[in-house]
Amino acid sequence: MSGTVAERYDIKDINLAEDGRKRIAWAAREMPVLDLIRQRFEKEKPLAGVRMVACVHVTTETANLAYALRAGGADCAICASNPLSTQDDVTAALVADGFQVFAIKGEDEETYFKHIYQALDHKPHIVIDDGADVVSTIHKEKLDIAADMLGATEETTTGVIRMRAMEREGILQFPVVAVNDSDTKHFFDNRYGTGQSTIDGILRATNILIAGRVVVVSGYGWCGKGVAMRASGMGAKVVVTEVDAVRALEAAMDGFQVMPMDDAASIGDIFVTATGDIDVINKQHFAKMKDGAMVANAGHFDSEINLDSLAEMAKERKNLRPFVDEFKIDDDRGVIVLGEGRLINLAAAEGHPASVMDMSFANQAMAARFLAQEKGKLENIVYRVPEEIDQEIATLKLHAMGVKIDTLTPEQEHYLQSWQTGT
Repeated sequence: MSGTVAERYDIKDINLAEDGRKRIAWAAREMPVLDLIRQRFEKEKPLAGVRMVACVHVTTETANLAYALRAGGADCAICASNPLSTQDDVTAALVADGFQVFAIKGEDEETYFKHIYQALDHKPHIVIDDGADVVSTIHKEKLDIAADMLGATEETTTGVIRMRAMEREGILQFPVVAVNDSDTKHFFDNRYGTGQSTIDGILRATNILIAGRVVVVSGYGWCGKGVAMRASGMGAKVVVTEVDAVRALEAAMDGFQVMPMDDAASIGDIFVTATGDIDVINKQHFAKMKDGAMVANAGHFDSEINLDSLAEMAKERKNLRPFVDEFKIDDDRGVIVLGEGRLINLAAAEGHPASVMDMSFANQAMAARFLAQEKGKLENIVYRVPEEIDQEIATLKLHAMGVKIDTLTPEQEHYLQSWQTGT
């Protein structure tokens, strides 16, 4: 690996490596599908000679993805996709094991982008992105890198939205695989992973009782569905806010109250944003909130909650405990922000459980393999993960869980492919 030791990494403390290795090994126990892919990659070397940059939440689960990619022959540099989502012991373990890593939990915005630039000095052929910050940086500032790229993969709804916008504008310089859109990713990672880990982050930050409280979930996509389901299961009264009529109807038929944020603002105890948009909770909503109302974000960026407007309204800001800040609007009323408005599941907790990230990162590994195999054959557009990869990952996961399913008989297959037989 080129460069001096100083250029090879920028992390908090290399001495945390052994603690990181233990936690990475613990996560690996819950990631059997990725392990099977790693074993296959060791034999096939589908990524031999491929330089990669992974802009990810640097957690125990993503460490296992990094090992799988390296087993396939890839040379990986890693940077953070969110200033608060890095696990510093994991970065130490990865650096000790020879990876280039640029990530520190709590890094400021300037350092965050410096780390992206340092990772891009690796001149990647493939980028694994989580929010599209690396891909957008390439398009804005480093187009020379794009000429040698095989493509990119994208982990999040937010990032896919940004990359589809590039495609629509005709400026996308290489193919992108929307890993987020694969069924074995969004059905499970977004719903069960985000649902559980968001509540986990809120509880670790606050240690409050969920039962009996009014939890307002903004956005009823797969992430919002998961949060609403888990909050309801813990005894909360769940209110959903939406702008999409079909999703709002679905939330109502799932048994949740549906109303505009203007109405929900005055009754909510806990607010969770999961939309991928900006200013979902804004000045007029803060003005209506009860004393002690808590706001948290489950979306990728911290722009869903307009913290600038809240800071302008507040007479005082006070830190109550780690990742818990109170903004006093007047003498009798304060709004509490959790995790600085960033991803609460990673700011205050450990992110998704490893068993659900097993499928997400199996998708990432296979998508990288797909880009390498299809070199020169793909257009500069956003692709879904091929259906056969989705099916293979689901089959491997079922096998790991000890779950068996039926198979079609030849007669059933023929029936489903024919048109002659009817009533």
